Amino acid sequence: MDADDAIFKALADPTRRRLLDRLFERDGRTLGELVGEVAGEAGMTRFGVMKHLRVLEDAGLIVTRRSGREKLHHLNPVPIRLVHDRWVSKFAEPWAAALSGLKRELEASMERVFEIYVKTTPERLWDAITDPAKRRIFYFGVGIVTDWTVGSHYEARSEGVPDLLWEGENLEVEPPRRLVQSFHALWSEAVRDAGVSRVTWEIEPVGDSCRLLVTHDELPEGANPELYGGWPMVLSGLKTYLETGEALTTPGSLRYATPRAHG
Repeated sequence: MDADDAIFKALADPTRRRLLDRLFERDGRTLGELVGEVAGEAGMTRFGVMKHLRVLEDAGLIVTRRSGREKLHHLNPVPIRLVHDRWVSKFAEPWAAALSGLKRELEASMERVFEIYVKTTPERLWDAITDPAKRRIFYFGVGIVTDWTVGSHYEARSEGVPDLLWEGENLEVEPPRRLVQSFHALWSEAVRDAGVSRVTWEIEPVGDSCRLLVTHDELPEGANPELYGGWPMVLSGLKTYLETGEALTTPGSLRYATPRAHG
């Protein structure tokens, strides 16, 4: 079964869709919370809910993380975004993005976790994340300027935009496995006022591929979805670039790729 088959099989079951709905309402739930909400509705046992969660996890639609003694479940929208990029035309994409963005704004969570598997090495993946020219290919045309030492400052800039887009500090730098940065968005007044959050990149080799986990946390209550809503497209672009050598050409992925007029 290929990745697309696993995604559609996972989404075909109403109980699994209900589990995803619960995680969309509030991310980072424990098994006990999910069992308490879904088992009664679906008329099944704890073991039955666990089987459904395993199918969703195998399809990459949820990611689990340990927090102390608890195992937390997070919705991972990246596989669905990859399906979206495959079939939604560049003309329909702005409408779809606007509607999904509105839903996220109404139902946002303050910690977002994203997972993707890329057929590459940890070294190539790290290089794509940290090399300014390569990063521009998949990151909205934006590169990072820094010396990549712990405690150093970084700036995110685009050749087509004169203003600084975001900045922060390199908190942990462990090539080619882990990068933790503070994140202060500056591209609009709405995101600037949200203050500083944190982004963690974790790379784990799996066979001839890598599992990349991106966690955007320490977001303030009521944070603007602009702060974290672009991650599925960023990671889709990263996977496309490393596996095909090409860039995504959806309107969102090219947001800062070319010079824009400034008034």
